[in-house]
Amino acid sequence: MSQSDLTYEIIGAAMEVHRELGSGFRESPYENALRNELRIRGHHVEQQKPWPILYKEAVACDCITDLVVNGAVVVEIKAIDSLGASEEAQILDYLKISEVRLGLLLNFKPASPKVRRLAL
Repeated sequence: MSQSDLTYEIIGAAMEVHRELGSGFRESPYENALRNELRIRGHHVEQQKPWPILYKEAVACDCITDLVVNGAVVVEIKAIDSLGASEEAQILDYLKISEVRLGLLLNFKPASPKVRRLAL
């Protein structure tokens, strides 16, 4: 499956989750529902995956991504008024420390989900 097809599938799953749950929840219900929806659709989904940040060969800390789909797309879930530079910076950091080069930032709070695609 191409990255374009995969991102299309993830966005479609996110739309289905939003149709079912609506807006108004915190991030966790959307994250769990999206994980379930993607698995129903046959995708391999890792949830709350840690990525270590190394400093002089020692782990300084772990960054935790919400979802990694098929090992190819990092998905960060938000439920906030609007996406800004700090949310984009967060997912770009995840892309820098992981082997993954494509990310989707999904905001479930608005009346219709907002999506940003970021790549390295």
